[in-house]
Amino acid sequence: MGQSLLCTMGFYLLSTVIYGNAEAGPKPTVTLQPSRTHIYSGETVTVRCEIQGGEGAQWTYEWRAEKLNTRQSSNEYRIIKVTESDGGEYRCRGRSSSSWTEWSDITTLTILHKPKAQLRADRTAVPAGGSVILTCSVSVSSSSSGWKYYWYRYDKYYKLVTLRDGVFLSNRQISVSEGGLYRCRGGRGEPVYYTEYSETIKIDKPKAELRADRTAVPVGGSVTLTCSVNPSSSSSSSSSRWKYYWYRYDSYYKLVTSPDAVFLSNGQISVSEGGRYSCRGGRGEPVYYTEDSESVWIDTTVSNRPVVTLYPNWSEIYRGETITVRCEIHGGDTEWDYEWETNSTIKPPNQSEYRIRSASSSKSGNYRCKGRMKSSQHKTTEWSDSVTLTVSDNKPRPVLTVSPSWLSPGASVTLNCEVEHPSAGWSFYWYKAVPDLSQKSSSYELLPDGSGTAQDSYIIHGQTHTAGYVCRAGRGDPEYHTDHSQPKFVWSA
Repeated sequence: MGQSLLCTMGFYLLSTVIYGNAEAGPKPTVTLQPSRTHIYSGETVTVRCEIQGGEGAQWTYEWRAEKLNTRQSSNEYRIIKVTESDGGEYRCRGRSSSSWTEWSDITTLTILHKPKAQLRADRTAVPAGGSVILTCSVSVSSSSSGWKYYWYRYDKYYKLVTLRDGVFLSNRQISVSEGGLYRCRGGRGEPVYYTEYSETIKIDKPKAELRADRTAVPVGGSVTLTCSVNPSSSSSSSSSRWKYYWYRYDSYYKLVTSPDAVFLSNGQISVSEGGRYSCRGGRGEPVYYTEDSESVWIDTTVSNRPVVTLYPNWSEIYRGETITVRCEIHGGDTEWDYEWETNSTIKPPNQSEYRIRSASSSKSGNYRCKGRMKSSQHKTTEWSDSVTLTVSDNKPRPVLTVSPSWLSPGASVTLNCEVEHPSAGWSFYWYKAVPDLSQKSSSYELLPDGSGTAQDSYIIHGQTHTAGYVCRAGRGDPEYHTDHSQPKFVWSA
């Protein structure tokens, strides 16, 4: 019996040496860094297997999470930008020499959708001399710790709010005295993980309004500017305490002073110099300013007067002709930019002339222009008088008359070609109609010296036989031609 017991114990010790002990030593623990079991999609997390009391031993590790593709010798796994697929249960055990620890307890990692910051304001308008408190937060769940908040205000694009723009009351709160569009977001971790931006909140601030009694300073005259603050946009129902400040843009906005304007009252000035103006109101001590008004552009009218001309200057243009509309400004060698106004369907370019090729009725209308100095853009001429361009879609057909229509021995024949608007630059072409019996039509042969005559009449000498004639007219460059007239005949006895 004793020998049998010794044999059994020896076999057990030999098995332990050969196969190792399945569960021995301290129990490991799975930890998360950061130490939150709820992580947002996109954050970075480290899963770590820690064995207390196992210091000094050489450990290899086994994980129960098939998604972990890590070396057995590593006790941690870093997941960068976690996704929902990284969520689940994690546990581990360690092996030193020939023995394994027992399995750790399960640690569950939950992946949440990317959070969105929430922004609240204690009021929707900045009171005179006061401020608005903005509060930013992320969902109050247990995973919402460790956030730092970032604030943004829209000025052409969203810019980060700094100490110059607001008072930072706490990590979650700031105080602002400027109106505008605000939003926020949270960030935490290394590298920083950001939430979605909050919804935008609009904070109103009293804004000055600028009006002008005209848009251009007339020659020798002035323009009156009026600045006001809408009482409904102010914390006070009365706007009588506002003092107004005026600015004119010259590389930057400069305060308008007495040499630059006549101060008619607290809210009105008279200016004789064009340019871009704005204003704002201020009151209290220290001075609380409204937002600047929208700017108003004031032109200065110069004495040069433009004139619109048509070239060629014909009272009516026919479809397909070419015409040039020209803006002429006399006086000095100033270089100008040009502006056009027309009620036609086209808009001429900002040049001194506009060449219309192949005109149509859609280009009919009144044209007027003005010039703006290239060297000083607020200096402009008055508008020219309007010139009317009329384009007819009907191609003209001249009327041919012959005299006499019956030949007398030795008599001459005179052809007359009449076009509507006969003084409008026409030259004339004269043809003999040659019948083509096979085609039941006629061809036209140009008469001697019958091409482009300035006169609307043509004399034929020595005709002895019956003959037919036609004419047509042309003008312009490139030359535009009318249709041929109907044939007219001279009959022999």
